[in-house]
This record gives sequence, C-alpha cells and structure tokens, in this order.
Amino acid sequence: MRRLTYGMNLTLDGYIAAPGDDIGWSGPPSDELFQWWLGHEQASGLTLYGRKLWEAMSSYWPTGDQQPTATQAEIDFARNWRDTPKVVFSSTLAEVDWNTRLVAGDAITEITRLKAEDGGPMNIGGATLAGAAMRAGLIDEYTIAAHPVLVGSGTPFFAALDSWVNLNLVETRTFPGGVVLTRYETRR
Repeated sequence: MRRLTYGMNLTLDGYIAAPGDDIGWSGPPSDELFQWWLGHEQASGLTLYGRKLWEAMSSYWPTGDQQPTATQAEIDFARNWRDTPKVVFSSTLAEVDWNTRLVAGDAITEITRLKAEDGGPMNIGGATLAGAAMRAGLIDEYTIAAHPVLVGSGTPFFAALDSWVNLNLVETRTFPGGVVLTRYETRR
C-alpha cells in the first residue's frame, strides 16, 4: 500500500494562505528549506492536487527552469515537477497537462484506489482536497514547515475532523529564518 503525505508551508497559527489566498507571508524559502522540499518531492511517485494548488503550481513550474534567475535547485524542482506523475481533482477544469491526469469524480474513492496500488509514496496538496482525505483517514504523514508569522485567518492547513487523529513525531528540524519543519506519522 502506498503512503500518502500532506505537507505544506504554513503560518504559526496554522494557515497555508492569508485572506485572499495571499501567500506572500512565506517569502522566498531559504536555500536549505527549498532543498529539503526538493528532496521530499523527488521521493514521491505521484502528486495529488486540488484545483487551486494545481493552478498555482502549473502557472510557474512547467517553465521554472527556464527563468533567467533560476537556481540549480529551482531547475531541479521544475524538472522533477514536470516528470512526476500528477492527478488533479476538479469538477471545473476541462483539461490538464504536464504528465497529469484529471479526475472529476469522487476524490476519496480515487485516492483510496491509488493508495491500494503498488508504487512509490504519494503527496497530496491543496487544503480542500487534503481536508477530505484527512476526514477519510487516508493521510499517513503530515509535514509542516511552520513560518514565524501570524496572519489571523485564511485557509487552514487542518480540516475540521469528526474524531481525533493521534500522531507520532518523526522529525523536527529548524531552518534559517526561524522556520521549523516537523513530520508526524498517523498512529494506526
């Protein structure tokens, strides 16, 4: 069975975006944090996206390696992003590109099917999609890069749950700028 990880940058008060989908609070990541995320993405065999995160990622990363100021890590990230198979869950998009498949049907049924397949680990991104997977008990690991900023409201990383989810701490690491990365496994 494949493992499913939900990981993102978030504010100390638990938001992935401030009101208006503003992610300017995160600024450019340190080289070390960006390199950590690159390694995390390179270890994934499949990435699952909700529509909004897909639109943000696909607006930059298909050509991110061609930007005049691209660092080697950004070049590597863009190439890995294009090469990694992706599934986008959306009832409003008509098509997707860049090694991506579109699913308009029930996300939980499809994620459950994908988890049962053989293959490498999967990442999931997008608060709405990940929230549905959380409520269905499908997330195996949470990776949180908490930035030292409070925004007060916005898009929360965690969804409202019907019952507790107990976790085991796997890793804690501090990056420049006071960013603290933690990884937790779901206790089953």
